[in-house]
Amino acid sequence: MTGRRRAIRTFLQTPLRPGRATALTAGALALCTSLTAGCGVIPGATGGSGDGPIKVMTWAPQDTDATNKPGMPAMALAYAKWINANGGINGRKLQVLTCNDHNDSVGAARCARYAADEDVVAVVGSYSQFTDSYSAPLEGAGIPYIGGYGVTNDEFTGQMSYPVNGGQPALLAGLGKALAADCGNISLVRPDSIAGDELPVLLDSGLQAGRHAKAGDQLAQEDATEYGDKADQALRYATRDLAKKGCVVPALGDRTDTFMDSFRRERDGFPPVRLGTVLGSVDQSVINATGGASGPYEGAYITGWYPPASDSRWDPMKKVIDEEAFGDNRIDPADAGVQTTWIAYTVLKAVLDEIGGGEVTADSVRRTLDNGLRVSTGGLTPTLHWSYSSKLAAVGFPRMVNADVTLQVVQDGRLVAARKGVGGLDGTTDMTSILENADVQ
Repeated sequence: MTGRRRAIRTFLQTPLRPGRATALTAGALALCTSLTAGCGVIPGATGGSGDGPIKVMTWAPQDTDATNKPGMPAMALAYAKWINANGGINGRKLQVLTCNDHNDSVGAARCARYAADEDVVAVVGSYSQFTDSYSAPLEGAGIPYIGGYGVTNDEFTGQMSYPVNGGQPALLAGLGKALAADCGNISLVRPDSIAGDELPVLLDSGLQAGRHAKAGDQLAQEDATEYGDKADQALRYATRDLAKKGCVVPALGDRTDTFMDSFRRERDGFPPVRLGTVLGSVDQSVINATGGASGPYEGAYITGWYPPASDSRWDPMKKVIDEEAFGDNRIDPADAGVQTTWIAYTVLKAVLDEIGGGEVTADSVRRTLDNGLRVSTGGLTPTLHWSYSSKLAAVGFPRMVNADVTLQVVQDGRLVAARKGVGGLDGTTDMTSILENADVQ
């Protein structure tokens, strides 16, 4: 991350004491005014100890001009309804607060302070680009952050962070490894943002592992409504050497489909190129909307953290969605954010089951995670276990315990698991050794 980026950040970092009523809390509560806006509360008394409900929080950006993840808080609410309909956890209700961080640093800080004031025992299955804004309030209150989306490298450094996937580092490294074998020139189109600054070195780590030159790095506005110039530049770079088919990697989150609208218009007159991207930027609905088998994603490589949504290991999650959120179009079982929230709440339940009838607080949740708890996710990830001696500590990812990626490919308009060995990856592939050699700043 560049010094220029760090210098221009302005964050609200003063932690507030849990339970204190403040005007700021009222402001934060105003962020979450209705279930239809993607924010809400499972009703119940406050507090995380005694016989009252166990209170947690999930946050994500919603209704913004950039990345939005409304399915994550919606999945959290559905999970809590399901838990409570089946007797709760050790006889206690699970209460979920949700918050919209509005995809800005002030909103992220307010959500974190809201969590501290409400004395939640954990923030679970959440998304925010602004780690520096929310980490200080959470750390001041001792609140663990379980299962962040992995959108920034900072999620893999904090001692109160418990990631369940390898985040953008693993996805980009895996994509680089897959593209190295099949691409000539590679053009990365990524946001001109804090999170975007971290993408090139991660993609390049996989490319270099496959003995490929670094990708061309093209910055784009995250909230643009048209990307004609960027699409033209990407195509020119990818096709400047015709000895081998070039590749274009759009990594613009929710704006990837906007880029692809421009890309389809600009690609006429250029030689064919292969696309590569990561889940979260593209899913099956996007592939369908862009023409399916006749669209630009046909043949594209797409890396993800988990098995394809069609895998039977997702059946328990789908059952919960059908029972508690049928018709809620915010929740897409194929969305990587929804899947991450499900896995994060699986971890939370394992923690609470381990605590049993003991006092449930942020401290006891954190101690349980730190004291050797091993969590099975039904095969969706490796067994999760957080320690202070991660293999990736030396390159700045001490909290990364799952660097697995899966490679999927678009065939006949459908996103399917790539054949064994395609793209230099073999089914689920551990990116630890590649990330160990990444030049992460």
